[in-house]
Amino acid sequence: MPGENLSRDEARERAALLSVDGYEVSLDVRSAVGDTQGEGPRTFRSVTTLRFRCNEPGASSFADLVAPSVTAVSLNGRDLDPSEVFDGTRIALEDLAADNELVVDAQCAYSRTGEGLHRFVDPEDGEVYLYTQYEPADSRRVFANFEQPDLKAPFRFEVRAPEEWTVWSNGAGERADGVWRFAETKPISTYITCVVAGPYHYVTDSYERTLEDGTRLEIPLGALCRKGLAPHFDADDVFLITKQGLDFFHDHFDYPYPFGKYDQAFVPEYNLGAMENPGLVTFREEYIFRGKVTRASYEGRANTILHEMAHMWFGDLVTMEWWDDLWLKESFADFMGAFANVGATRFKDAWITFANRRKAWAYRADQLPSTHPVTADIRDLEDAKLNFDGITYAKGASALKQLVAYVGQDAFLEGARRYFKRHAYGNTRLGDLLSVLEETSGRDMAAWARSWLQTAGVNSLTPQVLLSAEGRIDELAVVQEAAETHPELRPHRVAVGLYRRTGEGALERYARAEVDVDGPRTVVAELAGAEAPELVLVNDDDLTYCKTRFDDTSLATLREHLGSLTDPLARALCWSALWNMTRDALLPARDFIGLVLRFAGRESGIGVLQMLHAWAESALVHYVAPEWRETGGRLLGEGALRELREAAPGGEPQLAWARFFAAVASEEAELSLLRGLLDGSEKINGLEVDQELRWAFLSPLAAHGVADEAVLAAELARDDTASGKRHQVRCLAARPSAAVKAQAWAQVVESDALSNALVEATIAGFERSSQRELLAPYTEKYFAAIERVWAERSIQIGMDVVRGLFPSLMDSQDTLDATDAWLSAHEDAAPALRRLVLEARDDLSRALRGQACDAAAAR
Repeated sequence: MPGENLSRDEARERAALLSVDGYEVSLDVRSAVGDTQGEGPRTFRSVTTLRFRCNEPGASSFADLVAPSVTAVSLNGRDLDPSEVFDGTRIALEDLAADNELVVDAQCAYSRTGEGLHRFVDPEDGEVYLYTQYEPADSRRVFANFEQPDLKAPFRFEVRAPEEWTVWSNGAGERADGVWRFAETKPISTYITCVVAGPYHYVTDSYERTLEDGTRLEIPLGALCRKGLAPHFDADDVFLITKQGLDFFHDHFDYPYPFGKYDQAFVPEYNLGAMENPGLVTFREEYIFRGKVTRASYEGRANTILHEMAHMWFGDLVTMEWWDDLWLKESFADFMGAFANVGATRFKDAWITFANRRKAWAYRADQLPSTHPVTADIRDLEDAKLNFDGITYAKGASALKQLVAYVGQDAFLEGARRYFKRHAYGNTRLGDLLSVLEETSGRDMAAWARSWLQTAGVNSLTPQVLLSAEGRIDELAVVQEAAETHPELRPHRVAVGLYRRTGEGALERYARAEVDVDGPRTVVAELAGAEAPELVLVNDDDLTYCKTRFDDTSLATLREHLGSLTDPLARALCWSALWNMTRDALLPARDFIGLVLRFAGRESGIGVLQMLHAWAESALVHYVAPEWRETGGRLLGEGALRELREAAPGGEPQLAWARFFAAVASEEAELSLLRGLLDGSEKINGLEVDQELRWAFLSPLAAHGVADEAVLAAELARDDTASGKRHQVRCLAARPSAAVKAQAWAQVVESDALSNALVEATIAGFERSSQRELLAPYTEKYFAAIERVWAERSIQIGMDVVRGLFPSLMDSQDTLDATDAWLSAHEDAAPALRRLVLEARDDLSRALRGQACDAAAAR
């Protein structure tokens, strides 16, 4: 019988055979507290009653369940021998009737990897917290089911839990006779069912709205977190964004929120940003800020809240048929997060964040050897797990932004409204969306979809400017290029902006034209005759998805006057283009670092500033010539400290520069300053060194051998919380010792004792750019271990290990050769594993090209 990795063909075959009428799921999680009994994993009882129809009586199929043991199975009143029908991942169902009832009584395992029913023990007070996380296919770790998105059904959950706990699920719940019982859901997919249980801190509110037909919509709101985070929980702001989002989506979607209540749970050790379970959205608890953060963090949280809320319609009400069309929900939610942030909240610059941060994710993913069309070819669940990537999210959202420019916002939103009404509680494919958009726009959507959704790769757009003798534009053209591996040239609706300096020195736009770029060269006739520009920006206002390039004059202008660009979006787009040029080995990394040192201090957008800090650090670690790395680090440290001291006291830029200074500090005087800021012997006016900033300062001190195990133990005693423990584990693994690295490696690779969060923290500490020599022995060990790790560990932990421990800091041709040797010797390895290694290889190869470019600049 096939194993755990469900294939698309199997899912299609089962969907053609079966229809599901409903689930009743009973969980007993009282075993979550107290001592474990006997050997093996800690388990809970799961009893599922599954009613379904079969359109070919006498046929066979299977149900999904990943569990240590099954106590009993009955099909249509007939007891089946679990040892004969259950193989650890599937339950064989033979001789089905037209109408069927399957009852499965199982012992399922609590998770420590964030997959299934995750169990967390709070080190601060010993309390136990549970939550579920399923996407794409981990509900089968909690109850028996048909684990595929197109076999939707109503669900009824009941949960037995410790007396002092509260339990939440998708529907409203009540406790009677020691059992929590929840209202039946609408027809939904298995992967968005949810249970959260424990002594969570819970805050309530409500949302009300009068609909167009005069009826009153009332949505009970709730927000919850661990008790230890309650003092930091700004639930009022969460509710504010929630209400603004509900107003916005009701105004634009014309379909009332269909799932009753709206709880939002902030949970520990969460692998993702959030998950759109209807009625019970789950978030990583890091969105509750224990210390001072910048406006960008609040904007990011608001974006995630709105992204998940958009899923109530795109994904939950209407769901993709199979993971091929994952973009049908994720691209829309990513677009809607920024769209609603700008339209409904205080974060009016969210499109700048999208252009600068989300698109950077997409550009990287779209240039990897694993790049794929937005509508992907997902053969099985392992493929699906890896496709929650920058293409499915950010490139797809960028394509939708381009679509709005192509068909108009009104036609786009009217298409969405028809899509919801036509396919409510159903499943769809690409063609279902295209058909409604064709109706509302009158455009041929098939051609647009072929170019934007069904081909891979990113185009570059470069301006060509010919000037007349009088110094005016004779001709301005946009040249479109594509990579040899993905040669598709696409239609782009773009704005071309012309910029020059004013008498006061400000670099401002004086002309703009929109044009449809199609083919290798497009003339922008409207700009002929304009005065000669100092800067041409070919994707002004960020209408399309492309890599922006510059002509020589424009690049020279940016080198001298980037900080004089007054429009924040234009400035962000130029920074993004310069970073892409650095990654593409067209701009020496030391030049990019120089631009950051020269102009980042004048950046008004805090989110853009923090992105520049991340890019500058990446340039130093991966793209500068190795012989210049020490010099570059010293310049960044000096520059960061200068900006930190000059920043306005108590402001957000001061905090951002403090964190960046800590990230690049390496000189003895810099480390001494960090120690002084921690012990109070040094002060920077207005800088509050709260607990989170203390850990940020301790990280480089540990990595450079200044903060030892005793110092880190003392800091944990000061911050004896779950967050403090993660920080301490990261810092411990960062210490510059061969014994420390060996211990960290063994804890992650040779043992499964650590939870997902502590695996992540250990890997983050293990990989330190200042410790390349210490890490050299682990290249060979990495390639010897990864196939075993992939086979033995959960896919999430496997992904963390394979990505996180790849020897990227051993940036040499030898490492590239070792990677190629492993790939050649393991052609039959799991495709998902090979994909991860190929991606890491590509990043390494890109880094080496960047280093060669940087070295050439020094000659």
